Amino acid sequence: MIDIAKILAQRKVVVTIVTTPLNAIRFSTPIDRAGLPKGCENTDSLPSPNPVKNFVTVASMLQQQLEQIIMFEELKPHPSCIISDRNLAWTADTAFKFGIPRILFDSTNCFNLVCSHNLHKSNVFETVLSNSELFTVPGLPDQIGFTRAQLPPRSFNRDSNRQDHMSSIQEKIREAEGGAYGVLVNSCEELEPAYVQEYRKTIGEKIWCIGPVSLCNKDTLDMAERGKKGSIDETQCLKWLDSWPPRTVIYACFGSLNRLTPPQLVELGLGLEVSNKPFIWVIRGEYRREETEKWLLEEGFEERVKGRGLLIRGWAPQLLILSHPAIGGFITHCGWNSTLEGICGGIPMITWPLFEKQFYNEKFIVQVLEINWGKKEERRERVGKVGEIGKRAIEEGGSSYLNMALLVEDIMQLTKKQTKFNT
Repeated sequence: MIDIAKILAQRKVVVTIVTTPLNAIRFSTPIDRAGLPKGCENTDSLPSPNPVKNFVTVASMLQQQLEQIIMFEELKPHPSCIISDRNLAWTADTAFKFGIPRILFDSTNCFNLVCSHNLHKSNVFETVLSNSELFTVPGLPDQIGFTRAQLPPRSFNRDSNRQDHMSSIQEKIREAEGGAYGVLVNSCEELEPAYVQEYRKTIGEKIWCIGPVSLCNKDTLDMAERGKKGSIDETQCLKWLDSWPPRTVIYACFGSLNRLTPPQLVELGLGLEVSNKPFIWVIRGEYRREETEKWLLEEGFEERVKGRGLLIRGWAPQLLILSHPAIGGFITHCGWNSTLEGICGGIPMITWPLFEKQFYNEKFIVQVLEINWGKKEERRERVGKVGEIGKRAIEEGGSSYLNMALLVEDIMQLTKKQTKFNT
């Protein structure tokens, strides 16, 4: 969302970011550099054993404060549209209340969205007998197969109270989508033309593919602090990368939400060690950290790989790392942001999806883009060509560049019509 704000600000659009206190602190520096006004935010942060429920509860607390600043005209000029994450269903009520068009932002791709829609609308699960049985998603341009074990349980099982709660949340999100003015997608039309077309046919509303949005970060500091400030100094990281020849370093990172168990981490570490390749390994999260640290230190792993292996505990400047010519391979959980960054870096990927939409993204990489198999040089050549497609899309004259211009023009025309009607 910060990347979208930057892109809009570059087009002289006034942008106000509404976020939570933690995110406000995290994003304050890049916001200041982009010349954006600081956001308004709620003052509560509620702990909960259920992170999804916690997220929905806390995020909904922003509604009252957002409506107050709109009502009392604290935002100057008056908002012409609300761009909100698709999971913030309450923004549909706010947009309707104040007569402001709401545009959904979905941080995934059209392939993912079409798969989710077709699975939700079909009865394909009724014929699936086990979690390991492979079935084909109906109505796709390609033949794509999944197992139930690879999909969110709420997709096919609503027996437990937790799944009932999750299903209720998803239903509210779908209802809110129905009244949206349009959808922003972090992808580009050339990357998945068949699925962009299919998604337009499916939902029958305006879709603007404006990605890869992360490529708006061209400055070294912006790349280093995308998401939040890294746990390693960017100068130190770049110096280490500069010491290796092109395409020789393996980068292993599994995102901020994924929890590999200590045994899984040990096996991954041993694999990196015996590869005899230089590597950067990002270890995030607090999940059973003591067990992992004990192995890293007491078993001598960190000492054995010293010089060849760079361990980053916490947040890594991923965009900066993947943009460096020394990176030759990416072990990834297949989060869409990570996937796009790997593609645009022209980096072959080893995919290890763990849950939810990550399995969709893996299918897209392997079966649609076909960039993850074949001989080494063929793989590298294919991912390089696909990466160039993404880069060209956001440059002046590219499809994503033009789509952003069309979005701004569309909202400006709509605002003029509303102003004329009200007068």
